[in-house]
Amino acid sequence: MFNKVILVGNLTRDIELRYSQSGSAIANTAIATSRKFTVNGEKKEETCFVDITFFGRSGEIANQYLRKGSKILVEGRLQFEQWVDKTSGQKRSKHSVIVETMQMLDSRGGEASQGGYNEYSDAGSSQGGGYDAPQPKAYNQAPAYSKPSPVRMPENNLPEIDINEDEIPF
Repeated sequence: MFNKVILVGNLTRDIELRYSQSGSAIANTAIATSRKFTVNGEKKEETCFVDITFFGRSGEIANQYLRKGSKILVEGRLQFEQWVDKTSGQKRSKHSVIVETMQMLDSRGGEASQGGYNEYSDAGSSQGGGYDAPQPKAYNQAPAYSKPSPVRMPENNLPEIDINEDEIPF
C-alpha cells in the first residue's frame, strides 16, 4: 500500500515538545493549508487544518526553528487516530500526518520572499522520526559533558517565481 501526504502551509500554533520514556522527542503542532478557486465568477478560498507530529531529532529542530505562522512543507504519512472522549464518553477520531521530511520555507530574516529553504528528513528511524545529524570523525574530541552546538541551517537561494494561482490547472 502507498500512504504519502505532502502539505505546504503555515503552522497554526507553536510546537509542543515532549519526550517519551525512552528519551525520543515527540513534537506536535498543526498546519493550515489553503486553496483558492473560482465559482460562478466569485473568488473563494477554503482552508484545511491538519495536526502534524514530528519524531526524534526533527521534532527538536522544528521546536528550535519554527513558530506559529512559520511556512513549511511537510511530507509524511496519514494516520487515523481513535479515542473515547473522557467528558462525553463518545467515540472520537481524526486523521493526522506523521512527518517524515520537512522543508522550512521561511528565510532566516522571516521574509519568505527571500527564498530561504531548509530541509530535514526522518527517513530510516524506527518510528519514522529522527534527524541523523552528521557525526564527528573522532568521538573522543569533546568531553561528554559538553553541550552540542546549534544545528547550522543549510540555505539555498531559490529564484522567486511569480505565478497566479488561478492559472494553475490543479
